[in-house]
Amino acid sequence: MISDRERFIACMDYQTCDRRPNHELGVWAQTAERWRSEAPQAIEGFNWDWFSGETALRMDRREFISVHYRFDPTFEHKVLEETERYETYQDELGIVRKALKEGSLGAARPCMDEYLSHPVKDINDFREIKKRLIAATPSRYPADLAEKVKVWRTRDYPLVLGTNCNANGFYWRARELMGTENLSYAWYDQPEMMHEIMEFMADFFIENSRPVLDQIDVEYFTFNEDMAMKSGPLLGPETFKTFIFPHLKRVVEFMRSKGVRYVVVDSDGNPTALIPLLLEAGVDTLWPVERASDFSPLTVRKQFGKSLRLWGGVDKRVLARGPAAIREHLRELIPLIEEGGFIPTVDHLVPPDVSWDNFRYYMDCKWDLLAGRFEKLG
Repeated sequence: MISDRERFIACMDYQTCDRRPNHELGVWAQTAERWRSEAPQAIEGFNWDWFSGETALRMDRREFISVHYRFDPTFEHKVLEETERYETYQDELGIVRKALKEGSLGAARPCMDEYLSHPVKDINDFREIKKRLIAATPSRYPADLAEKVKVWRTRDYPLVLGTNCNANGFYWRARELMGTENLSYAWYDQPEMMHEIMEFMADFFIENSRPVLDQIDVEYFTFNEDMAMKSGPLLGPETFKTFIFPHLKRVVEFMRSKGVRYVVVDSDGNPTALIPLLLEAGVDTLWPVERASDFSPLTVRKQFGKSLRLWGGVDKRVLARGPAAIREHLRELIPLIEEGGFIPTVDHLVPPDVSWDNFRYYMDCKWDLLAGRFEKLG
């Protein structure tokens, strides 16, 4: 029997195996609501945590070590103003947001909030807020970490340091502190502050990870960055190289020294201009390869070769178009699946325009591809 861990490593190292890993990200709350009306029995018992796996959909298991990289303590969540249509509130990051109520399911909004203000405007604000980012305090780790480590040492599944979007990276964290527009100016107008933020965050990532990595090796660690849009990165290569690169490289070197096998960057959009610097810093994996940004995994592999592993690359927009479009779209990924270093997943959460029947068809087709049964797609 091949374990989920062995299969994952074989794929990432371009080796042959019984099949490629079966991973997915998840769905919008509105998508889950649609499927409950379309196929209640088919999805009965779903846990909806697709990063960790979904047995009914034959997803492989992963386990994520719950290390807390966020503010501790957080800001108070408080509603500042509310109308029939909107809610204005301060979130746990100290960001003031205006949210549309219509179409919401709990905390799941049908569209992005409008960001009205952020907690950091100058270096003094940052020096105050970093008091909420004290590394290696006991509250940042599972209370039963020692017992969990004993289990993980005999694991047969990939183990990941940090849950998704918890250990947000250098760009993401700075954007949370200042907002996209203010950050874009700060690289030029407040360079002293930006150097201080980047150096501090590198130290924080290292020292907050050390107590876990001193006890157990992991398969990978992810920097969630979201630092690009369709037209390219939100910061240029020179800015990245000046402010982020040396600190990213230092963190990656620490991770490698502690047995982290792969280092991953998550970015929406098209980050092609930054990929050479990511590779130079030691990053070896990129996801989700957002197709709406004219960003193709086939093109990326041709340009950067096997030094860059890829996850994602399945266009979420295609899934709503039905079986023929899904088959044609998946067929183009066959060379990457055969070669390895590629795990196909939907390039974001599955949106609510995707029916259960279409998603089920996609998952069945993908399963055949993962197992090398390419003839099933004709």
